[in-house]
Amino acid sequence: MRWIWIDRFLEFESGKRAKAIKNVSLAEEHLHDHFPGFPVMPNSLITEGIAQTGGLLVGEFHAFEKKVVLAKLPKAVFHFPVVPGDTLTYETTIDYIKDDGAMVTATARVGDRLQAELEVVFAHLADDERSKSLFEPKNFVFTMKLLGVFDVGRGADGGRLTEPPGLLKLEQDLKAVR
Repeated sequence: MRWIWIDRFLEFESGKRAKAIKNVSLAEEHLHDHFPGFPVMPNSLITEGIAQTGGLLVGEFHAFEKKVVLAKLPKAVFHFPVVPGDTLTYETTIDYIKDDGAMVTATARVGDRLQAELEVVFAHLADDERSKSLFEPKNFVFTMKLLGVFDVGRGADGGRLTEPPGLLKLEQDLKAVR
């Protein structure tokens, strides 16, 4: 099962920054156990939502040709609990992208209130057979479509963000086979 901890992107600037939201709802099963009688969004899942926001930003920079995984959190500060009915706004900014990985600075807000401040380091995995099926570019592009990245995204040149050309061809080939 894949869990997506973002509801949609509001902004996406290739190679620079991204903004996404997560609506916290009492309909989410994990809230009934954390904590009974006082449901709060676990900070680990807020971290995951931020990592997904930043990870898609880092992955898109290389057209998903590099496999991106969360490597470490040098900083994670949470200021107050998030409860059902809150909307989290995740903002991530790329500090650097190198051949072996990247780092983003991120915040989570509820309205105007700063809820969390994080630094997230991502690593680029080696290209081996075992990781290929987990990190197929078409999976990430599908997720980005689902979350509205191509509706709001801007490329490094300021123009509209488009899907990587090779992936469009792959999608067309898959449709032709069906």
